[in-house]
Amino acid sequence: MPRFQFDTFCATIQKHRITYAYVVPPIILELVSNPRITEYDLSSLRMMLSAAAPLAVELIQTLHQKLKLSVRQAYGMSECAPCTHMQTWNETHTHLGSVGRLLPNMTAKYALVEGETGRSKELWVKGPNVFLGYLNNPKANSESFSEDGYYKTGDVGHKDENGHFYITDRVKELIKYNGFQVAPAELEAIALGHPAITDVAVTGIKDGQSGTELPRAYVVVAPGYEGNQSTADAISQYVSDQVINYKRLRGGVRFVQAIPRNPSGKILRRELKKLDRVAKL
Repeated sequence: MPRFQFDTFCATIQKHRITYAYVVPPIILELVSNPRITEYDLSSLRMMLSAAAPLAVELIQTLHQKLKLSVRQAYGMSECAPCTHMQTWNETHTHLGSVGRLLPNMTAKYALVEGETGRSKELWVKGPNVFLGYLNNPKANSESFSEDGYYKTGDVGHKDENGHFYITDRVKELIKYNGFQVAPAELEAIALGHPAITDVAVTGIKDGQSGTELPRAYVVVAPGYEGNQSTADAISQYVSDQVINYKRLRGGVRFVQAIPRNPSGKILRRELKKLDRVAKL
């Protein structure tokens, strides 16, 4: 398939009795929220593997509840050819939200992120699968590698006592609020638990008065709900009840028809920022 289309995807699984599917989080979101899912027989699927973007625990649980399907996660990037972490089949239920443990023959470091007060740190990796550098770009190489040869992934997260890694967000996408770092992916995962939300993306908007950034949620409203101020207030309160004070949605809630994403499912936050700029004109 050149790109994901819900009916084609489901019909292909049904016709060919596919047992294992490689997906990205927006596909899982579509599978659990599209009412037409009942028109297809997906019983041949035994498991799915998700990568390319953070997968909310809420989605993992909903997938299992609605479709009796498990999904394991992996993490990597082109510069690492392409995988550095992967869950085993048995870890899909014991370590929800983890991208797994470091692959064999690799080592990792976790560097402090300026302004990050929690346990999350930037992941640095080294191994035979890591590329040697960017061609004819010494500036990029000096910025991307540590003095002892570790590649700076630009992704922020934490690992548990058994080495399972949890991705929080990208360093460049962290929202800077009054000296604190706020991870959009964390707020998105929480917000998805609200019944009025079908899809959501969080980004920082400039606060002209204080010179800081405020977290704002862009929401695709679920069927049966209205995109009005009452719903926006309910979503803001729902998130506030589950986060520390500086992570609240101080930038408000805006309703959109769809969340802009690239083909691999990553949210195009720059497009959301454009929406904010257009609204001010």
